[in-house]
Amino acid sequence: MIDFAEIKTMIFDYDGTLHNSIKIYAPAFRKAYGYLVQQGLAEEKVWGEKEISHWLGFNSKEMWDAFMPHLSQEMKEHCSKILGEEMKRLVEAGEPVLYEGAIDTLDYLKNKGFRLVFLSNCRRYYRDAHKATFSLDRYFEDMVCSEEHSFIPKHEIMSRIKGKYPEKQVIIGDRAQDIEAGLKNGIYTIGCTYGFAAEGELKDADLLINDIIELKNYF
Repeated sequence: MIDFAEIKTMIFDYDGTLHNSIKIYAPAFRKAYGYLVQQGLAEEKVWGEKEISHWLGFNSKEMWDAFMPHLSQEMKEHCSKILGEEMKRLVEAGEPVLYEGAIDTLDYLKNKGFRLVFLSNCRRYYRDAHKATFSLDRYFEDMVCSEEHSFIPKHEIMSRIKGKYPEKQVIIGDRAQDIEAGLKNGIYTIGCTYGFAAEGELKDADLLINDIIELKNYF
C-alpha cells in the first residue's frame, strides 16, 4: 500500500490519464489505416473507438510492430508519420480535450509542493504541441517523451530518469506499461480506470482511481 505521506514526486502518464486522447487518435488512426487500404496492404474495415483505443499507451514503434508486423520498416514509419501529422493538425485546430478536473488537479498538487513529471510514450512534437495548448510547463518541471529515448520501453526510460527526482515517487497512468514502469523500478503505482486499459490490465497497481480528481482525496 502507498504511504501517501512519503510521496515527493508524482510522475504522470498523459494520454488516457490527463488527456482524453481518443478524440484525436481515432481519426488519425483511421486516416493511416485508410492509406494502407489504398495501397492494397490492408483490408477495408470500420474501426470503432474501443478497438482503436487498444493502441493508446504504446509508443510508435511498439504499436506498428504489433499492429502490422508484416509491413516493411519503411511503410511502418510512413504510416506513423501520417498518423502523427494528422494528430498534430488536430491539436493545432484545438481538438484535444483534457479530462474534466485535470488542470485543477495538477494545480492543486503543484501548490501542495509535489514535484510533477510528465512521462509519455509520444514524440517531441506531440509533447510540445500539448505543452503549448494547455500551458503544461506551468505544472510539470520536466516533460519526458519516448522519442528522446529512442522509443525504448517506458520502464527503461523510468530507470534512466528516476534518480533526478526526490523519493518517494508514484507513477499515475492508465495502461499496463505505466504499472510495469513502477513495479520494475520500485515506485508506487496508481492506475486510472477511466482511461483505455482492458479489463484486469491494472490489477497490480497499488491504488485504482476512477477520476483524476480523486487524487485530491489522497494527497
